[in-house]
Amino acid sequence: MSGPDLFSHAVEERLARRAPLAARLRPRNLDEVAGQRHLLAPGRPLRTLIESDRLASVILFGPPGTGKTSIARLVAGATSKAFESLSAVTAGVKDVREVVDRARARLGERGQGTILFLDEVHRFNRTQQDALLPHVEEGLLVLVGATTENPFFSLTGPLLSRSTLFRLEPLTADDLGPLLRHALDDRDRGLGAEPCTIDDDALAHLCDRAEGDARHALTCLELAHALAVEAASQSGADFAASITLAYAEAALATRAIRYGEDEHYDIISAFIKSIRGSDPDAGAYWLARMIEAGEDPRFIARRLVVLASEDIGLADSNALVIANAAAQAVEFVGLPEARINLSHAVVYLALAPKSNTAYRAIGSAQGAVRDRGLGRVPVHLRDASYRGAQALGHGAGYRYPHDHPDAWVQQQYLPDEVASEVFYEPGSSGDETELVARWRQRRQQGDR
Repeated sequence: MSGPDLFSHAVEERLARRAPLAARLRPRNLDEVAGQRHLLAPGRPLRTLIESDRLASVILFGPPGTGKTSIARLVAGATSKAFESLSAVTAGVKDVREVVDRARARLGERGQGTILFLDEVHRFNRTQQDALLPHVEEGLLVLVGATTENPFFSLTGPLLSRSTLFRLEPLTADDLGPLLRHALDDRDRGLGAEPCTIDDDALAHLCDRAEGDARHALTCLELAHALAVEAASQSGADFAASITLAYAEAALATRAIRYGEDEHYDIISAFIKSIRGSDPDAGAYWLARMIEAGEDPRFIARRLVVLASEDIGLADSNALVIANAAAQAVEFVGLPEARINLSHAVVYLALAPKSNTAYRAIGSAQGAVRDRGLGRVPVHLRDASYRGAQALGHGAGYRYPHDHPDAWVQQQYLPDEVASEVFYEPGSSGDETELVARWRQRRQQGDR
């Protein structure tokens, strides 16, 4: 074999000989949990409940690799209750009933309670969650649910209301750095049996690109370590193994972009707010995040069409034309090329002057319709085109604007009930300034 082959058969064999590093390094006590000091530092709420064995039903919510399963395993070791574990990916109502039967028997025979750890709890549908609810409600089961999805989207209200929500945060570089160095030094559970150093820039790169996910950071470290050790073994006994930036980058090459339901809503919110805030760089970035994560481009296009009128409106009416053209391009061209059309629209809309007067006008008008009753259509505006309409007086007194200079004439267009209401409050951005000036000039001429 000539030269270090980054994905050689030898590397694969080296990795296959042991359990995954993240599994071997699971914390053995609360002090070994990386990060989550807001929950697990001495005196903090979750730690207190675990150490006093007074844990009630909880939902552990956070991104992958932040310690949800590790904390559940530590609960199992600290409690006097029986500990049952299910994965919502594979379990169903039948499995829940079997856990319930064992819990009821256990409680009746020896007064022992039961904790049920339900991993990926968001994967349970409403029927499955409803089957679990009464047993949580009566206290037969203490539920410890773990989820990467926003529980307010994925869990039923009744189940959520009977559980305490603990949010785990992504790990910082300060959390991950010591964890990775410990993994390299630990001879029993880590990688220390095959000595290897790591360059500072490689460590920083692994921590930065792990996106707060300890499991992913350890997995990449293990691969980078295997690459470095294999390269050293091929280069001779005097060649010391060292993880360089190149090995770290190779180990990170297959990182998938996380994009759950909460990310969907959070990222589209950041996307719209960035364009509204006239930041083309941020708009392009969030667009790229959505495209890379596989977001439906039609959804993106629809949001741009709405934004073009809601946030730009009369300040630049071409914005709606551009947004509509991008939406048509998505249908006609499709990805990947349509990403260019979407980017065109995003940058244009971000740079365009902003006005939300059209958005506010329809909001005010709808409020009047809902709150102040439905006014009758003025007689002079009523349809006079059908037989008998004139006999009813429809259209009488209507003044045809095209019969007047500038195709404009002063007359009442609102029902009497709201004739004094103002729904459109003019803005002073972009094209709207000229449009409003012309409109006001006409009104002044009509008042004379």
